[in-house]
Amino acid sequence: MMLPIPDVLDKEGVARIRAIVDAGAWEDGNATSGHQSALAKRNEQLPEESDAAKQAGRLVLEALGRSPLFIAAALPLKIFPPLFNRYQGGEAFGTHIDNAIRIHRAGEFRVRTDLSATLFLEDPDAYEGGELVVEDNLGANAVKLPAGHLLLYPSSSLHRVEPVTRGARVASFFWIQSMVRDDGQRTILFDLDQAVQAIAGDRGHDDGEVIRLTGVYHNLLRRWADA
Repeated sequence: MMLPIPDVLDKEGVARIRAIVDAGAWEDGNATSGHQSALAKRNEQLPEESDAAKQAGRLVLEALGRSPLFIAAALPLKIFPPLFNRYQGGEAFGTHIDNAIRIHRAGEFRVRTDLSATLFLEDPDAYEGGELVVEDNLGANAVKLPAGHLLLYPSSSLHRVEPVTRGARVASFFWIQSMVRDDGQRTILFDLDQAVQAIAGDRGHDDGEVIRLTGVYHNLLRRWADA
């Protein structure tokens, strides 16, 4: 399931994070690349262990915790500490697939990458190019979201970032190990959750059928969840 999640950050939140990361010391993005990615990747990145990345990353995690849509869609068990990248002057990231396991350089923290996320930190009209293109069974989907919006998609997807030909594309990116490993099962749970919330909005959370459907949701989650 590929899902845009709007307004993870408001304008003030975007500005706060941008003030931190724009003042950081950027390095070659291949400092954290695997062998395959290094062949296709041209961008800049904040070092994982830098104060700027840590401080801005904490703000991103706090914002994710306030997003019911993100939590319902991702069912996060572990989130890799958010990273930050910048593309400009023709930089791009060719078609690749994310590593199945990500290990943080500063310790033994690791996640199985069930889901990948890109949180856009620059408005689309401020730069040309830079679309995130994610491939699925229906073809290639080009996405370029407003600042503060996030795209969530399976880490098993082939994807790329198109060349940025004007301005700079700034974003946070990270990976999620979900409580539910299987993408199809996560999609069923998400659709059921959204339907329950819609019915509860009409009938109230104490309605008998809403309670029954909520029970179905939790029994499926209990059956499928790793945690």
